Amino acid sequence: MTDKIENPTGFADLLDNNRTYSENFHLAGFDGIAKAGVAIVTCMDSRIDPLGIIGLEPGDAKIFRNPGGRVTEAALEALVLATHLLNVNRILVVPHTRCAMTSSTENDLRQRITELSGIDASWQSFGVIDDQVQKLREDLAKVRSHPLIPDTALVGGFIYDVDTGLLQPVP
Repeated sequence: MTDKIENPTGFADLLDNNRTYSENFHLAGFDGIAKAGVAIVTCMDSRIDPLGIIGLEPGDAKIFRNPGGRVTEAALEALVLATHLLNVNRILVVPHTRCAMTSSTENDLRQRITELSGIDASWQSFGVIDDQVQKLREDLAKVRSHPLIPDTALVGGFIYDVDTGLLQPVP
């Protein structure tokens, strides 16, 4: 295996954007707590604006993103820290419609990645989702039953519709 390419000039456009962003930066000195008391676990899909979909702004919520918006061990770790140290008392778990993690099998993804990378990906887990509502309910149960997440934390599950922008509650 070769080393990953280090090419800072390949980031020039993003660094230029950052300099423009910093000209109006307003979060300096912010203490990092979630001002609205909210944590969101959602997918890494770029069609999702986690703060915008619930009318919040930077500094209002803690956001944890991963493929499929699943409650993984890392997500649980973040939620434990958020509920005890960062003012979080409401947790939303938000997968979305037309998610790539629901449209393939584990083997399909492994084969595709193997073909695209030229490296055997049969060992890699991708966490595909066969029944999105059922997996969401399982994830909600993980959060609600975690011994280090306070019983006082409100936990809700919602499917975000990437075509309408609406959240659909899942009981």
